[in-house]
This record gives sequence, structure tokens and C-alpha cells, in this order.
Amino acid sequence: MHAGTAELYDAIYTRMKDYRGEAEKVRTWIEKLRPGARSVLDVACGTGEHAKHLCADYQIDGLDLNGDYLAAAHQKNPQGQHEVADMTCFDLQKKYDAVLCLFSAIGYALTVEKLNAAIRCMADHLAPQGALIVEPWLTPEKWKAGRPHLVSFEEENFKICRMNTTGVRGERTSFMQFHYLVGRPEGVTHFTEDHELGLFTKAEMLDAFRNAGLKPEHDEAGIFGRGLYFARKTGA
Repeated sequence: MHAGTAELYDAIYTRMKDYRGEAEKVRTWIEKLRPGARSVLDVACGTGEHAKHLCADYQIDGLDLNGDYLAAAHQKNPQGQHEVADMTCFDLQKKYDAVLCLFSAIGYALTVEKLNAAIRCMADHLAPQGALIVEPWLTPEKWKAGRPHLVSFEEENFKICRMNTTGVRGERTSFMQFHYLVGRPEGVTHFTEDHELGLFTKAEMLDAFRNAGLKPEHDEAGIFGRGLYFARKTGA
């Protein structure tokens, strides 16, 4: 899981990802599935970069396991409520016009059993006609083990180098150990983060939606190439 600070996370990912552009695509999906939506829940919201670009149009709440990330998310979206919670077993006592789970965070559910629990929790937080939008992690056939990756960030008094090699644990778990070197005027520090994400098939993702009482659809392209699963809650 993410052990680094929100500062490190944003330094890396706000330069790797076009959050503003992605938020525009998310807005389009919300309006397509639930026209006139006002309330949105962002599950595994991280530091709240998507919400920062959506909160002018929606009342957005967020949940995440990382309290430091939630503090950053609240600074970006102070009107939202932000809760430390596990995506597989949360109950906010609220319903939303749309529930989002973006940037492949659903992979952290890890097992098919917990995938089903997470999708069920999200579906339970939908208001009537509400939309659930989930951006998946990679499927088993798309995950490639043994590939090294390097990401770097540089300012005058702040440098980051992050390296990892992709791996597999068991049959269906992707594994990455991120090695960070962080340079500041006072010195260089090193730490690691271990990340395990379940490799779910398309059928398993669709079944999780169906098991939650939804009729899912799949868009191959999605927000930035990993696809998108979505459904609208019918009835009361």
C-alpha cells in the first residue's frame, strides 16, 4: 500500500497523469449515465486530484485508507466529507447520484471475494438511478512480470527517483515493490512500498456488478486506456 506522503504522491502522479483531462471524461460519463447528478462519492480517492477538478459541478465526498492522502484531498475539496475507510466494508449512511472508483484502485481489493464485497458496498451507496463507474486494474493476460520501471521528479531542492520491477505472487496477484530515493537539502532518504493488486478477468468484474444487482457494461478505452465498467441502479 501507499506508505509515502501526499506530497510525494502528487509530485509523481500530477506529472504522469492529466487529471484535468480525465476529470472531463469522468464528467461526461456521469452526465451520460445520470443526467443532473449532484452528489458523488469517490472511493479510494487518494489525494483528491480528480475531485479537485469536479467539485465545482458536484458535491463530492471521498474515502481512502490513507489519512495523509485524505487530508490533502480535503484541502483541495473542503466542501466534501472525507472518511478513512476500506472500500470492501464501508457504510457512510448516505446515498449518491454517482459512485466512482478510479485509477485502478479496485485492484487493491486483491481477491474475487473482496472484489464482490467492494462493488456491493459501492452499489449500496447509490441513490435510485445512480451510476457506478469503476476503472479496472489490468487483467491477468495484460500483466507482464519482470519489467523494470523508473519515474523521476526534479525541482531545485526536491528530487525523487522511484524504481520497481513488476512481479507476480501466486497465480493472480500482481506485485510491485517501489524503491524511493528522495533528495532534499538535508540529505537523501530511501524507503520502499509494497503494492499487491488482484488481476481480475473481465468476466469477474462483470459478475461482481451483477452480484450487486446491477446490469453492467464495459467500455474498452475508458478514461486512459484501461477500460471502464459502469452501470445504473434501477428501482428504488
